[in-house]
Amino acid sequence: MTEGIFDLSSELLRRPQHPLRAVVLAGGKGTRLAPFTSILPKPLMPIGETTILELVLGQLRASGISEVALCVGYLSHLIKAVIGNRAHCGVGITYVEEDTALGTAGPLRLVPGLTSSFIAMNGDVLTTLDYNALLEHHREHGNLLTIATRERPIKIDYGVLHLGLNGSASRVCAYVEKPEVTSVVSMGIYALEPEALQYIPEGYFDVPDLVHALLEAGEPVGAYPFDGLWFDIGQRDDYEEAVAAWLASGPGSADQAQADLRGVVSP
Repeated sequence: MTEGIFDLSSELLRRPQHPLRAVVLAGGKGTRLAPFTSILPKPLMPIGETTILELVLGQLRASGISEVALCVGYLSHLIKAVIGNRAHCGVGITYVEEDTALGTAGPLRLVPGLTSSFIAMNGDVLTTLDYNALLEHHREHGNLLTIATRERPIKIDYGVLHLGLNGSASRVCAYVEKPEVTSVVSMGIYALEPEALQYIPEGYFDVPDLVHALLEAGEPVGAYPFDGLWFDIGQRDDYEEAVAAWLASGPGSADQAQADLRGVVSP
């Protein structure tokens, strides 16, 4: 089970809980983590003695989510072998098979029973995000889709030129070597209303496509800022940091582990 840095149960299980549903997108090939993902689907990458997906399921259960649909495709037989068809981590599991790649939004059309607010998330994300707080924010603001967001420094691996001194595009006025810029990015975690599903067509469709479709239709799309720990395991550096965070935190409460790691692990 989840212990240490990624264990949310100590705080969340004290709250009144309401049955909720989540969709975990676990069908991608994880090409950025090759060659590891040539034999393992990305959600089964190990974190300590467990896997990313098992940690995610434990966190969702701690947030009061009792039913999770796993959208699977690539190496799905391995995910089924590890997670099984029964309740796992106290969560009821159903599988939605993708015969062909459908992107990050396309699989949502295939999930039955999405009749109220639900969480959708990538299966390779580890975070201390409070899913209940995300849903509360989503409902309070009347959004059809709310995107959990995080500020993240992005390093540009080139020297950047500033041109145009005295109106000349060929004159260099400044040179910055490999600068970092901070941008607000999607965490790969979303709260949705079932009405948003009608904007997803058949076939391949990503969440950015859904955002564009909702905005063009004048539907409310919101952002939920988060400043805690977040690892995008699809990034090799994030995966290595997440493993280090797990090993450094050890047993104990999530709050203590997070406090211990504030100066050790870069969010």
